[in-house]
Amino acid sequence: MARFGSVVTAMVTPFDDNGGLDVDGAVVLARHLIATGSDGLVVAGTTGEGPVLTDGEALDLFRAVAEAVTVPVIAATGSNDTAHAVTFTRSVAGIGVDAVLIVTPYYNRPSSAGLSAHFRAVAAATDLPVLLYDIPIRTGRRIGSDLLTRLASEVPNIIGVKDATGDVAGAARVVAQTPEQFEVYSGDDSLTLPFLAVGGVGIVSVASHWAGQAMAEMVSSFNAGDLRGAQLANHRLRESYDFESSDLYPNPVPAKAACRALGLPAGQCRLPHPEAPESLVADARGVIERLHQSSLNRQSVA
Repeated sequence: MARFGSVVTAMVTPFDDNGGLDVDGAVVLARHLIATGSDGLVVAGTTGEGPVLTDGEALDLFRAVAEAVTVPVIAATGSNDTAHAVTFTRSVAGIGVDAVLIVTPYYNRPSSAGLSAHFRAVAAATDLPVLLYDIPIRTGRRIGSDLLTRLASEVPNIIGVKDATGDVAGAARVVAQTPEQFEVYSGDDSLTLPFLAVGGVGIVSVASHWAGQAMAEMVSSFNAGDLRGAQLANHRLRESYDFESSDLYPNPVPAKAACRALGLPAGQCRLPHPEAPESLVADARGVIERLHQSSLNRQSVA
């Protein structure tokens, strides 16, 4: 079993009608996700709109979710400001979270030496496990397999990476070159199965807001040696992969629409994401219904 589970949901952050943080809604959502296939939660990450939360809001969210569930809770405390990331990471000690997620510094585009110094400084500020987050499409800079290998070998509490590079071959190199206890999670739902095939341990998922059980089935089938079952589950999830983000409606806008379609707390996103139309909720409902129907069809055939 992977340290944080095989299906870890990057949870959306619910807001009320006035755009305020809905802590009670976050608790309801967190419990729902755990009941529908999620083994763990990332809180206040990209999907959780971390960049538009104040530190105080994020701390309230971390505390409430950690108290509400018994699965691992990973607090996203990264920043493009090393000093802020260090201070904020220190502030989550003792509030019940199980690890921190540290994203590559965005916008600054530091060198490999700068990245190394940044990650080492943040890791030194906490006794918690540190999961790095490599997402060059949003940060403008890739960590790279060589630096990941050095950090994994030299910094004891850097224990894994959420890899959203889209580079399966690169992930295979990281798996091969890092210590056995270093874990690679896919950061792209659509690449979960290929990542598992090269030694990844699971997915930090967006689609698991509405497709958690299907995601869990795909991973468990693969781990049980049922490759055909994993392939079929992956096929059923293709529409969800396409829905979860687009140029018109980037993540987390569709995920929040899906939550609203399910009657779960979500609200709209904060700016700079504009308000999503009700038509997107209707689209989400269609995706969810077809996924549910395909699962029923599979069960009837089996």
